[in-house]
Amino acid sequence: MNSRHLTFRLLQVYAAVVGAGSVSEAARRLHLTQPTVSQQLKRLAETVGEPLLESRQGRLAPTEAGAELYRASREVLGRFDDFGDYLEALRGGERGRFSIALVNTAQYVLPRLLGPYSQAFPEVDVTVHIGNRRHMLTRFERQEDDLYVFSHPPSLAHAVAGRFLRNPLVAVAPRDHPLAGRERVAMSELLGERMLLREPGSATRMLFDSWLQEQGLTLGPTLQMASNEAIRVGVASGMGLAVLSEHVLPSEHPDLVILPVAGLPLESHWQFIVRRDRRLSHAALGFLRFAEGHLGECVESRFLCNELAGLLGRLEVADAAS
Repeated sequence: MNSRHLTFRLLQVYAAVVGAGSVSEAARRLHLTQPTVSQQLKRLAETVGEPLLESRQGRLAPTEAGAELYRASREVLGRFDDFGDYLEALRGGERGRFSIALVNTAQYVLPRLLGPYSQAFPEVDVTVHIGNRRHMLTRFERQEDDLYVFSHPPSLAHAVAGRFLRNPLVAVAPRDHPLAGRERVAMSELLGERMLLREPGSATRMLFDSWLQEQGLTLGPTLQMASNEAIRVGVASGMGLAVLSEHVLPSEHPDLVILPVAGLPLESHWQFIVRRDRRLSHAALGFLRFAEGHLGECVESRFLCNELAGLLGRLEVADAAS
């Protein structure tokens, strides 16, 4: 037997004839003509070199060799059915893999969404990369990930974005600080204190510096620190005051207080960014659909700014065009 002459269609026709017990019924099920089915059976028998069917009590039944071929056919066809199911799940975002890159502050937000998603889709492998803005911009430029999360997005010449969460920047102080407990604090009073700051180029620092410039204000004494967590601990320890994302603060923070500073909070938003020049995986698209539909269940309603339907619409239009 020359197995190269066996085709998927021949096996499919043969399995249908054995299952139906007649050529006419198999032709009806396959939406083929009887002569076409008979011709396919003839080709298959010639390829195998053995009789495959015989008549028994008015029905076609497999011979000994035919029974073995039928078992092999069912196995092959079943594997392809499994593959079809796999593709359907893959295209539906129920399996596969994707990577997402987060700037540091987003690590306080995304697990609330990634946790429920991973429970709902355990067969999707998610890789999360976390780093400062400069590192994430490098990954963005190199197209290393499927999704990116920024509060101050990079150039969108080759990307599309969708806001999903408010990211208010608030002023924090130790609970025993003289400004704590005041009903109103002027920005000039805040700037008279030592300010703990992230490195230049971080989104929080960029937004705060830009706002100060617009107001014609300048910083007093400062101390630069490497992470939001270090700043939070530093403020609690009395090293100075800070302007931080409210998401950095734990749900209960007895050692810190948010100061009611005029002009604050500064409004920014977390955004999902997708590059136009990189094919988005089915799993990543499925995650965005999950986020759009379940965001309200995962985060506090006061932080919601769910504009992901628009992002999904643009991605689906682009996918259809390609």
